[in-house]
Amino acid sequence: MSVLATQGLGIDFGGVRAVDDVSLTVNAGEIFAIIGPNGAGKTTLFNMISGLYQAPRGKVMLLGQDVTNLPAHLLAARGLSRTFQNLQMFFRMTALENVMVGCHLHENRNVFAHIFRLPSVVIQNRASRRRAEELLTLVGLSKLGNRAAGELPYGALKRLEIARALASEPKVLLLDEPAAGCNAVETAEVDAVIQTIAAQGITVVLVEHDMKLVMKISNRIHVLDQGRTLAQGTAQEVRANPAVIAAYLGAHAGGEVADAGH
Repeated sequence: MSVLATQGLGIDFGGVRAVDDVSLTVNAGEIFAIIGPNGAGKTTLFNMISGLYQAPRGKVMLLGQDVTNLPAHLLAARGLSRTFQNLQMFFRMTALENVMVGCHLHENRNVFAHIFRLPSVVIQNRASRRRAEELLTLVGLSKLGNRAAGELPYGALKRLEIARALASEPKVLLLDEPAAGCNAVETAEVDAVIQTIAAQGITVVLVEHDMKLVMKISNRIHVLDQGRTLAQGTAQEVRANPAVIAAYLGAHAGGEVADAGH
C-alpha cells in the first residue's frame, strides 16, 4: 500500500529546473532512499513534499489524500514529519526538553488551561515527559536526557533530532542526511535507529550520501540527476545500473557501492 507519492513534481529557480517531473511511490513500512549528486534536487524535493516550498507543478499524495502545498504543521497533523540536514536544535535545553518540545507541538493545548496550570495540563505534561523518555530510549540516548543538547556529541545530536521528529507520531518520516558528518560508529548507531523505526511500522524516506548505509538498509532507491529521475529499484538493481554508476557513483565509487551490498 502506498503511503506517500509524488506525481510529476517540479520547481524552477531562476530559470533552472531544480526538480523536473519527478514521480515516485513509497510503500507502507519500507525504507526508501533518494540519492543523487550534489545539486541533483534531493533536498528541494524533500522541501516540496514537506511543505517548505510551494510546488508549482505536480502533486504530493499522503495516505491517499492530496496534500500538495499544505504547510508543514498541517502535514505533521496528517502524519508526516522530517529532520533537516542542518541541526535544528535548542542547544541550551536538555535532550529530554528538546524531545518534549516536539511532543507539545503535537498536542492540542488550551491556552487558558496552560496559563493556570489546570490538572489537565499537568497530566498532559507528565504524558509528554514519559513519551519523550521512551523516544530517547529508542534512539539510544536514555542516559543523556538531562544533558544540555549543546554538550552532546555530534552523532548523538543527529539521533536526538530523529527522536524529536518522532514525537509528532508520524506515519511517514523524512530524514535529510541523517548520517552526514558522522564517523563509522555514529553511522552504525543511526543505521540501527532507522531500522528500529521501520520495524515499528513507520515508513522512512531518507536523503543520504553515505552509499554503504543506503545500500545496506534501503528496500528501494530512487536516483536523481539534474533534477530528473535517473533510475529506481532495489539496491541490487541500482548498484548494477550503468547510468547510475556513470552519472553519480563513478567507477571507483561504484566499486565501493558494490562492496556495500556484501
